[in-house]
Amino acid sequence: MIVVIGSPVGRDHEGLISAAGPASRMALAAARTGRTVQLVGRTGDDPVADAVVLDLGRGGVGHVALLRDPALVTLTEQVTDEDGDAPVSADAEAATIAAGSETPTGGSDLDPADVDLGLRYLTDFQVVLLAEPSRPDVVSVVAEAARWAEARLVLVVGAGDVVPDDLPADVIILEAPPADPDDAFAEMVGAFVAALDGGIEPDAAFQTSIARDGWTGAARD
Repeated sequence: MIVVIGSPVGRDHEGLISAAGPASRMALAAARTGRTVQLVGRTGDDPVADAVVLDLGRGGVGHVALLRDPALVTLTEQVTDEDGDAPVSADAEAATIAAGSETPTGGSDLDPADVDLGLRYLTDFQVVLLAEPSRPDVVSVVAEAARWAEARLVLVVGAGDVVPDDLPADVIILEAPPADPDDAFAEMVGAFVAALDGGIEPDAAFQTSIARDGWTGAARD
């Protein structure tokens, strides 16, 4: 099983809400390969979150460890047309980012206690993916859970992030691009962790994941 950690957001396209944000898109990409996927994160307890959870379920992503917090408002990306002039609703305006700009990383900062609880609930996993740049205390909780479960840890970081020292020796670290408007990075990471979960070694898993979109690895000297 793959555990993806990160808070989902909604994507509003002509009034239809789908699951968005790095964690959702990576989890859905992994689930499309047929692997078992669970999402650990935090979102609001509102109609946007309801639609996001339904979309995740339709895509084969489990959400039994997704915290629904009534004190939060679930963020929404507004999909614009080619002219960039799609309307934004007043309710979503404060939490809306136009498609093609930097995508919000989640509905809230991940809380280490919530992440720890979710990972203790989902004990049988082979791969754990921290899908969005996170605070060091969250990274440490995830690293400890990966050690305890003897699972492969995949960590997504931002450019210039300081990586903690207390990580498993076999951790795989991927740097996220500033924006991922076409979900290309999310699709690649989802395919990569799915290949790892299937027992493929990291080098071969990476080649498999980039080959899906016609990418090729850089030549080595």
